[in-house]
Amino acid sequence: MNIVKYFWAIRAIFYKLQFKQIGNFSYIGKPVYLQGTRRVKIGNKVRIYPGVRIETHGTEGSIIIKDNVAIGQNFHIISSGSELVIGENTGISGNVFITNIDHDYKQVGVHILKQKLLAKETKIGENCFIGYGTVIQSGTILGKQCVVGANSVVRGEFPDYSVIVGAPAKVVKRYNTNSGEWEKN
Repeated sequence: MNIVKYFWAIRAIFYKLQFKQIGNFSYIGKPVYLQGTRRVKIGNKVRIYPGVRIETHGTEGSIIIKDNVAIGQNFHIISSGSELVIGENTGISGNVFITNIDHDYKQVGVHILKQKLLAKETKIGENCFIGYGTVIQSGTILGKQCVVGANSVVRGEFPDYSVIVGAPAKVVKRYNTNSGEWEKN
């Protein structure tokens, strides 16, 4: 481990006082913004690179990042109204945004940030890979071992062992458990 990561590990020790949980051998690079960290659980061996922005809003918004998750730089995650979960052994590239909320927009003449938040379950399954620049929107459920291509905009439910790309994202390949092959959709 290089010297910078030692400082990140020391920072994680101090964060154990602020977060609901930070597991063993986890480290966090210098954050941009932290809010509501008492409702954030970080598992063991979680690596979060600098530029992270973690936010929980309200009393029911919470974030759980399970064990052995690697998160690239400039990661932004927001939760309100329900639990947002990132499954174990997941890799998340840089410049990724994940949320379980949308802003209501129906009140004409009222700034969108002053309208209510609409929460929907959002969950990233275990062993997933999220490509660079991806946006995971509110109401997205990724099954286990999904691969999301770079710069995708993802909303909806996606089955286990899917390759998901595009804006809006769609499944382009699935793993066939019978043949043991990845097949075009």
